[in-house]
Amino acid sequence: MNHSEKQTTAQPKTVALFVSDVHLNPGLPKTTTAFLHFLKTEGKQTQQLYLLGDLFEYWVGDDDLNDPYNQSIAKALRELSVAGVQLFWIAGNRDFLVGEEFAAWTGMQRLLDPSIITISGKKMVICHGDAQCTDDIGYMQFRKQVRDPQWQANFLSLPLLQRKNIVQGMRESSKSEQSHKDMAIMDVNHDAIDALFLSSGCDYLIHGHTHRPALHVQQGKSRYVLPDWDCETTPPRGGWIAINAQGDIQRVSLDSERAVHQ
Repeated sequence: MNHSEKQTTAQPKTVALFVSDVHLNPGLPKTTTAFLHFLKTEGKQTQQLYLLGDLFEYWVGDDDLNDPYNQSIAKALRELSVAGVQLFWIAGNRDFLVGEEFAAWTGMQRLLDPSIITISGKKMVICHGDAQCTDDIGYMQFRKQVRDPQWQANFLSLPLLQRKNIVQGMRESSKSEQSHKDMAIMDVNHDAIDALFLSSGCDYLIHGHTHRPALHVQQGKSRYVLPDWDCETTPPRGGWIAINAQGDIQRVSLDSERAVHQ
């Protein structure tokens, strides 16, 4: 096979990767290892990496960046940005307090939720996904409260240890509440999704949050849902979405099985 034949058979270059709901924390060492491996392999072979929320199990403020575990994740992200990979961040419901210091340290750009981007000629809207779970009235009220700038300023003024204790209590309360909720309530609302497609003028949507990885196609519009990560379980969960230079959208699992959609 000559050089020109190799070029024609080569796989199109990956342009962008999307990942969410990794829920990184020291209690998930296998998940942490898998994600760091993803950054060193797939991450270094793309032009852009989009982190669509809940990268961390929780984030209580950028002054926790000195924590050794948090520092190890931040360093891995910084290595990518130094290598020339563009990093983009949309806050999740667990790590919405990631701020300018973390962004500057890692070299990433924070985006609004939702945001409209164009990848390989495809105009798409991206978001975390929690704002579209409008059937969960209790959560929507909580979300409105904690996204309020004054609430955040008050919370961030508390001592670091106190913030961690408060968040730990919130996590336990959330687990208890979710165990009594109908699963359908915690999924996205179809009217909210339709409204997002309409307001954005996009035919493609990528989001996470629901932990229900799938491709939903309706009326010519495609909604891609990212998986959550948990490598402590058997089989392990995790994966990402990749878009190549030809505009092919691929859903990729941790075992590298790829479902390709045009």
